[in-house]
Amino acid sequence: MKQISILGCGWLGLPLAKALIADGHAVKGSTTTTEKEVILAEAQIKPYSIQLSESGITGPISNFLDGSTTLLIDIPPKLRSTESENFVAKINQLIPFIEQSTIENILFISSTSVFNDLQGLVTPDTIPDPDTESGKQLWETEQLLQSNTRFKTTVLRFGGLIGGNRHPIHFLSGRQQVPNPDAPVNLIHLEDCIGIIKTILKNDLWGQTWNAAAPAHPSRKDYYTQKALEFDLAPPQFVNEGGSDQKIIGTEELQNILKYTFAQPNL
Repeated sequence: MKQISILGCGWLGLPLAKALIADGHAVKGSTTTTEKEVILAEAQIKPYSIQLSESGITGPISNFLDGSTTLLIDIPPKLRSTESENFVAKINQLIPFIEQSTIENILFISSTSVFNDLQGLVTPDTIPDPDTESGKQLWETEQLLQSNTRFKTTVLRFGGLIGGNRHPIHFLSGRQQVPNPDAPVNLIHLEDCIGIIKTILKNDLWGQTWNAAAPAHPSRKDYYTQKALEFDLAPPQFVNEGGSDQKIIGTEELQNILKYTFAQPNL
């Protein structure tokens, strides 16, 4: 049994914590609201109310890290609102506390947005070249963590996240003139996110980088038209514009090296 600290018990972090506890691990989990502490406690997760900002950390961060050898960081950059942040500076505030703690290994949840849409087939040898602010800050954060010799960091880059009540068809339903109908989708189900993380933890795969998306990559038009039918929603209307997106997240290393079998390969 290990004690694991999960910074960010949201859409992924909460069910992941529950899965790890079911496997016999002890889990400390953070939330930004005291109200959610009750939800964590009911799931047998030891709750901590912690908020990171560019200028500091509010909450018992040292106690949250104490006794754990593994820290999972699952807090995405907030760059799509009026309260955009410097995510790199935010993580920088965390590093001194990690260095002074019992943490030996970090699993940083990143995104395949560190690759731009023109990079074609993405393999383990593909060097990130982000063209979005979120991708740029995630790429810089990856390098910041992996360059620190006081702990080992494994980076796990997920494609678009789906599962539960989360699916992009809810956003695209009924929209008109949606571009790039032939662009491949790069999505991954919550069940596989948890499965891949558990595999990394079980095998102590530290100091590595993994890209993760389901092996199926249908076109946007085919996939979202079909999903609209399944969800009984109005399908999006695509136009033959754009068409330059060609990014496909390869999964061979997950299946052949990590020996991971996807639970939801066809999305």
